Amino acid sequence: QVQLEESGGGLVQAGGSLRLSCSASGAITHVFAVGWFRDVPGKEREFVATISLEDGRTKYKDSVKGRFTISRDNAKNTVDLQMNSLKPEDTAVYYCAGTHVASMVSASKWYDSWGQGTQVTVSS
Repeated sequence: QVQLEESGGGLVQAGGSLRLSCSASGAITHVFAVGWFRDVPGKEREFVATISLEDGRTKYKDSVKGRFTISRDNAKNTVDLQMNSLKPEDTAVYYCAGTHVASMVSASKWYDSWGQGTQVTVSS
């Protein structure tokens, strides 16, 4: 089993930056990719980005391309999400999640290990 823990959320003004970090422990060798998702009240859980732990391939939600960057450090077992040019609509609880599916999947149903989430609030 894989344990994931997010850190780095907080309050920032529009146009600002935040860096989220996801720390993994446990059976990490079975994880193909780690993704970031976000929950906004009244909406379904939303895919943000994912990265393959094997080769570093990435995939992003269209609305965050050019603003967010996902990266991995396999030696530290961490996956970070650098968020720049933040907008009020980026306000959400952000979760990292791991998948054993050997593909760059974006649907949350394919992710079977989840952290507890970290709040990101962007003020206008």
